[in-house]
Amino acid sequence: MSIPKEPRQLMINLMYLVLTAMLALNVSAEIINAFFMVDKGITKSNKIVGTANENIISAIQTQVKAYPEYEKWETKADQAHVIVEDFYGYVQGIRDEIVMAAGGLDTLTRKPKNYKDKDVTTNILVDGPKLDNTGKGHELEKKITETRNALLALIDDPIERENLAKGLALELDEAYKDSKKKSWADYNFGHMPVAAVLPMFSKFQNDAKTSETALLTYFAKEAKGTKMTFDSFEPVVSAKKGYIIKGEKYEAEVFLSASSTKSSGSTTITAGGKGLSVKDGKGLYSVTTSSTGTKKYNVSISVTNPLTKKKETFNKEFEYEVGERSVTVSADKMNVFYIGVDNPVSVVAAGISSNDLSVNGSGSGITLTPAGRGKYIAKAKSPGNATITVSGGGLASTKFEFRVKRIPDPIARLGREDSGALGTGAFKAQGGVGAWLDNFDFKATCKIEGFVMTRVAKRQDPVDAPNRGARFGAQAARLVKMATPGDIYYFENIKARCPGDPAARKINSLVFKIK
Repeated sequence: MSIPKEPRQLMINLMYLVLTAMLALNVSAEIINAFFMVDKGITKSNKIVGTANENIISAIQTQVKAYPEYEKWETKADQAHVIVEDFYGYVQGIRDEIVMAAGGLDTLTRKPKNYKDKDVTTNILVDGPKLDNTGKGHELEKKITETRNALLALIDDPIERENLAKGLALELDEAYKDSKKKSWADYNFGHMPVAAVLPMFSKFQNDAKTSETALLTYFAKEAKGTKMTFDSFEPVVSAKKGYIIKGEKYEAEVFLSASSTKSSGSTTITAGGKGLSVKDGKGLYSVTTSSTGTKKYNVSISVTNPLTKKKETFNKEFEYEVGERSVTVSADKMNVFYIGVDNPVSVVAAGISSNDLSVNGSGSGITLTPAGRGKYIAKAKSPGNATITVSGGGLASTKFEFRVKRIPDPIARLGREDSGALGTGAFKAQGGVGAWLDNFDFKATCKIEGFVMTRVAKRQDPVDAPNRGARFGAQAARLVKMATPGDIYYFENIKARCPGDPAARKINSLVFKIK
C-alpha cells in the first residue's frame, strides 16, 4: 500500500492559489474568516499526514526486524523525520512569534487579536528589527532550500533522486523574480495581514510533511515494505475552495487518508446523502450552491481491509462557507473629493476579477483615470456630490456617493508667523506674505494674489500700501523698512487662489506689533 500524495498536494496547491488571489484585495471580514478556515484545514491535514508518516516509519521498523539487511532504510527514514521535524519546529517558532507580536491569541476566538496588522509581518519577515531588510523571511527562504537539499541527499540513486525531486512539495516559488518585488520574502510577506500569512506557514509545514511522506514511501518500498497495512483511517476532504461565491459550484475530493489506490473495489463513499463513484480510493463530491452561509455535509466511508477482510466504516462531518459577490469603493485619503487635486480611489470587489469590472463617475464634473490594479484617480470641477458606479462580473450595478468640496482656506502668514509681536530685524527680513495649507493630505499650493498693508506709527496717521502678489512691492517695501518699535502693521483684504478656484478667495488678516 502507498500514501496518496497527489490529491493532498492538489488540495494544498489549490488553497494556496485562492489565498494568493485574495492577498491583492483589501480583504473583508468574510475573507479573513476564509483565511482562518484555510489555515485550520491545512493544520488538520498536517496532523493526518504526520500520523500517516509515523505509521510508515513503524511499518519500516517492523520490516527491518524481519529483514535486518534493510536496516539502512530505517536509518534513512529516521534521518528524514529528524530533518522535517527540525524544519517544522523552526517554522512554528516564527509563526508563534508573529502571533505574539499581533497581540497573542484571543481567548474566545483563538485568533490573533490584531489579525489584520500588516506591519507585524513586514517588520518580522521582511525588514527585520533594524529595518535593514534582514527579516526572518530571508532566513526562511534559505531554510527551505537547505531542508529540501538535505532530504534529497538521503537518496543514493541519482535517477531515483531526480524522480523524487520533481514531485517534492517543499521548494521555493520563484514567481517573485517576474514581479517588482525585490526579494522572495517581500513578495510573499511584504504588507500582508497576519491572517493571510498564517496559512502560508501552515502550507510550508505541510510541504515538509508531504515531502517526508514521499521519501518514507520510497524507503518502505526499498525495504520490501510495499505489503504493509495501516491500522488507522481518517476521512479527508480536499476542496478546491473553502469559500466560494453564490451561484458557483462547490467541488471537493473525498478520500480516505492512508488508503490504497488498489482498494477501489472494496471501498464505498457517500457524501451529502449520495453515493460517489470511487476511483483510486477517492470520490468526487459536487453540489451547486444557491444560498449564502456555512454549509455542512456528512461523509461516510466503508472499506474492507484486503488482508484481514474486515469491513470498517468511518463517518465525519465537513463544512464550507458560501459568500456573495460584493464591491467596495473608498477614497484613499478621506471620505471626500477635493477640487483641483488628484483624489486616489480604490475599488475592491470580492470574488470578481478586476478585468470584469466597469467603473464610472458622474456629478460635479468628475472624471476617473485608471492608476493600476483596482486603483483610480478622481478629479472634480465643482462642489456638490459625485457618484461612482461599479458593475460587471455578475455584480449588480452599485453606486457610491462622495461629497465634493473646495480645498480648505489656506492660512496667511508672514514668514512662519500669523500675527503677534516681531522684532524690528525679523520684520524687516520678510519678503512677503505666504499661504499655508495646514493638515491637508494632498499636494497642493495656494498663491497670494494681493493684500493691503497698513502702517500705524505713534502719533501718526495710518499709511496704506496696496500690494499685488505675495512679495512686497516697492510701496510696501518702503513701509517695512520704516518699522520702529511700537509700530503696528496690519495686513488686510488678503486674497489667495488655490487649485480649482475660479477666482481668488479672501482669507485671514494679520496684525504685527514691532518690538
